[in-house]
Formats: sequence, C-alpha cells, structure tokens
Amino acid sequence: MLNFKILEILLKNPDISQRELSKQVHLSIGKVNASLNRLQIDGYIEINKSGNRYDYHVSDKGRNFLLQELEILQESKVPLQTIKNKKVTQAVILAAGERKEFNQPVCLLDIEGSNLLKRTVTILEENGIEKIIIVTGYQKDAIENDEYLKGKDPIFFVENPRYLWTGSMASLAVAAEHVTDDFVLIEDDILLEERVMRELLQHEDRDCMLLTKESGSGDEAYVEIRNGTIYEISKDIYRLNRIDGEMVGMTKISYEVFNEMLEIFKSNKNPYINYEYTLLDVSRTIDLSYLKIPDMIWYEIDNQENYHTVVDKIFPLLKVKEEAYKEHQLKQTIANALKIKVNQVTAISPLGGLTNRNYKVTINEKDYAVRFPGKGTESYLNRQAEKIHSFIVSNLGVHPKIVYFDEQTGLKLAEYIPNAETLNSKTGKRQDNLSLVARIFQKVHHSGEKFVDRFDVFEKITEYETILHEFNGKLPDDYDDVKRQVLELKSEYQSLPFELAPCHIDPLAENFVKSGEDQMFLIDWEYAGMNDPLWDIAAYSIEAELSSSEEKLFLLNYFNGEMTDEEAKRLWMNKIFLDFLWTIWALMKEALGEDFGSYAATRYHRANSNLREYDKLQKVRGKREGQIL
Repeated sequence: MLNFKILEILLKNPDISQRELSKQVHLSIGKVNASLNRLQIDGYIEINKSGNRYDYHVSDKGRNFLLQELEILQESKVPLQTIKNKKVTQAVILAAGERKEFNQPVCLLDIEGSNLLKRTVTILEENGIEKIIIVTGYQKDAIENDEYLKGKDPIFFVENPRYLWTGSMASLAVAAEHVTDDFVLIEDDILLEERVMRELLQHEDRDCMLLTKESGSGDEAYVEIRNGTIYEISKDIYRLNRIDGEMVGMTKISYEVFNEMLEIFKSNKNPYINYEYTLLDVSRTIDLSYLKIPDMIWYEIDNQENYHTVVDKIFPLLKVKEEAYKEHQLKQTIANALKIKVNQVTAISPLGGLTNRNYKVTINEKDYAVRFPGKGTESYLNRQAEKIHSFIVSNLGVHPKIVYFDEQTGLKLAEYIPNAETLNSKTGKRQDNLSLVARIFQKVHHSGEKFVDRFDVFEKITEYETILHEFNGKLPDDYDDVKRQVLELKSEYQSLPFELAPCHIDPLAENFVKSGEDQMFLIDWEYAGMNDPLWDIAAYSIEAELSSSEEKLFLLNYFNGEMTDEEAKRLWMNKIFLDFLWTIWALMKEALGEDFGSYAATRYHRANSNLREYDKLQKVRGKREGQIL
C-alpha cells in the first residue's frame, strides 16, 4: 500500500518535496527517500533533478500498477455474516403494484382455478417457510380477503400506501417491522417451478439472487457476473460488458444485508428506486451470490399478452414438468431396467417435456437423462424405429450416448449433457446458435444414413385423424375446406424432385441443447424418419419464431449460400403441411386427455394464413413469368 500511496501523490503533485511527501505518508524522510529510489529502480517513476529541486514522473508501468491496485481495492468485499447455509423460515411477497391492463392485482388473476398468490404461498409453506409477509397497495382489501389466505397463520399484511409514487424498495422497507431474520423475497407477478424455490433455499450462500437465461420477454433485467458474484444489473443492455443471465424476481437475503439496504434507503432521494438496485449498492462491499438455472420454466405477467401466454402455454408446460411422481417407484423402475440395486440410483429430478416425463438421474455418481413415455404415446409412436434412429444419431455425435433403450416400454437412458442450456425462442435466434443448429441439420441430412421409417405427412394426417375420431375429438368447423386446399398443394409438391434424408421432424428450439460454447445436441427423435430435409428447416424457422432476416441468416448457414427458387417453394409448402399436421396432433392429444391451450388454434390459423400467402406468391410469380414470355 505504501508504493500505491506514494505513486498516487506523485501523480497529482510531481514536484513535491521529500519533506512534504514524508508528512503525507507518515514516514521519515530517510524511508521516503529509500522508497523513491526503489520505485525508480523498478521502473515505476523517473526522477529529474534541476538545481535543488526534484521532479517525479510516474511512468506507464507506474500508472498500470495504480490501475491494477485500484481494481483490487474496488473488488475487495467485507463479510457481514459468520454463519453460512442458514435455514430460511421467512418470506416477503411484494404485491403492491398496479398493472393498468387489469382491474385486479396480478397475483389474483385466475390460472386454471387458482392464482399466483395461492401457488406462491403454497410452495413457500411446503419448503419450510413459517412466516410470510405480504406487502399490499393496489386493491389491498382484495388480497387480504382472498379465501385461500383467510385464517392462515402466520401471514402478515403490510401496506405501502404510496405504491403509486414509489418503487419496490419502498414496499420492501415497509415490511421491515416484521422481518426478523433471513428471508426469501419474491415478486407477486411471477410464475415459477416449485423446485426452483427449493434449490434457492438450499443454496449455501445467504445472499443469493435467482438467475436464468434470457427469456425474450422484452422487460428483462440483465445481469453481469464478475469474480463469481453479481457485478451489475440493468434493463439497459448497453450498460453491460456481457450478459450472464436474467434476474427472475426471487432473491434470498440475509438479515444483515437487509439492514444495510435499509440504511442506504434512508438517504435515498429517488422514490422510484427498486430493491435490486439497492441490493446492488450493498454488493459493492459484500459478495452477492447467484443461482443460475437455465432450464427453468417461469414467466412474468405484466400485461394481458403475458397473462394469456401463461394460461395458454407456460402453465400447461409447468403442470407437465411438475407432474407428481413417486420417487421410489421411478428409482425402482430404472434399477430394474439396468439390473442394479435401487440404492445405486441416488438422485432424481424432473426435467419436463411436452410428450414424455423426463428426469435427471444420478447413478453411481454419474448423471443420466431418463425418459418415461407419455400417456397414449404407444398408439402413435414407433418406439422400435426410434431406438434404431437414436443410436444412429448418437453415433453421428448429434445426440448424447444411449445407455439403455427398451422399445417395448419406451424407457430410455442417455448420458446427461454437461453444462446443458436448452434453447428457446430467444436464444434460438442468436447468430452463434443458428450456425450450430444449421450444422446439426447438415450433419444429419447429408450423413447418407437411412432411417427405417418414412415420415409421410399425408399418411400421418390420416393416422392422427383416425385416433382423434376414436377418442371423439373435435376438428375446426372449416376443416374440410382447408384440408382440400392442403391436398391440392400435395399434388404440386410431389411433382418436385428432391431426395429423402434422415430428418428429426419435430425440431423445436427446446429440443436443441447446448453444451459449452460450441457443442450442440439435438434430442427427442421420436417422430424421426426419412423425409424432405426442408421439413426440418421449415419446422425450426417456425418453432424458433425466426424473423425474415433471422430466417435468411439461418438459410445461408444451412445452404452455405443462397437457396434455389424450387427450394424456396418447398420451404413454403412444408411450413403449411407441418402446421396443418400439428394442429391435428394437438387436437388428438387433447382428445387423449391433455391440455394444449391455444396451441392447435395458433397452428391452424398460421396454416390458413400461409396458404393464402403462398397463393398470392404463385400468382405474382405467374404474372412475372408471363411478362418475360
């Protein structure tokens, strides 16, 4: 620190006398002189003498030393707690805010007969939370009189009467009178998996923020990590050097750090400040840890569009992922299949999935992904073909190594993908990921492998219609007319020359799993078969919700250049065919007892829209060709 102090003084006052310098650093002139000579020998300063005066010039090496020391000082943190991994028994729910598009608090909006507040309170109680403080504001009586909360003890309601003119830190501050220990803070407008709460509460660090990958919601609070701790939080993407995750809205806060936040807030001049920025201020002197769960299902409701997305898509997915399972039975099934003792299966946790139940399993300290087939899948999936196809793509290196596959039951085990990050409609659009996805398709489509099944979309239409009728499913009113148009397009399509190739058939963005920076896997080959490779390309473009420019970049990557007019025509046709087919598939699944929300309606509407658009393009092309002739 002495060298740092001397260099700092010399930089500001290069002609200072040694006597004055000794006063400022509280050392004798002799020791100051020795220090200056050493700094000169080490190349940190240059000393010029003019008569009886000395001039001290701090060199580039000296300046770099100062910068390095400043960085170290800025990164130094002070521990506020001596106890780690403390059990949390308190929670604060922030429910004061008003959303202009709703006439009631967001947390009370109906979601399949329940609401976010009931779900959050239930999850908190199931995870050992004994005291819940709910901060109200907008329509506080509606929250306090909620039927589910009546008589629950101990739940404390506190009001932020100035919720219209203050941010979330002001709401958190009014909860201080009831907070007596570490607590978990959760915002009332988020839908989260139960296991996420459990993992955060079990995290060893007492101050820990929950993060996930970018959601693409449009209201993300981005997070930058440095030295293993939270460094910056901002909704302005341009303020961060890198994006390491997105803040979800749930944080574990120690009692000591909470008190520091309150002290900072006392002198706050901005009433609209949010708690995360006050917490960030505290983190300048203490470590704020994080828990990043990339594959979690969650959503924030800020407007009507968000609400309908939760009801139609997110909550149904969440129900599938959180489907009750008996852990011992699952472990026993796996143990029986592998002919091992059940105690060798040491851990199991759900991974989710639309069609099947998927789990992460630890066997003899090694991780695997296990797939239990979904209800009714035996009626429309060829598991024997899937087994053959899975081993083929595993050997190609685009699927994790298969450890076990029972074509009779559909039970499958594969090696677990390390550092797995499942793509979504946001991350699936990124340039680096589009390139990796295109490379996967190239590798499979150009492999020369032959799948045992032929995926014929028109045969599948008939197959799914038959199953749907068997289970008394309902088709759209104008279905026959739309089907007629699709079948007319079939004749034109089948006249085009193309070679069949091994195809995935159902390449959702969520079926692509990234491991590290440059390795991508494509999982779930249940529907795989020989088909037009442009089916896969059309499917990914739709499922990843690529814009026209993003699709063009994706196609450039896949084709290694521009595609032909004929390929462009086949791409359009495949988009229509796959939306029409998956409409019937979703209606069939609903007839089998599953809930897919607006999935079928969305697909059907897009198939109709693309039929009209394709017809317009053909007419324009016909006119253009006529003019040329």
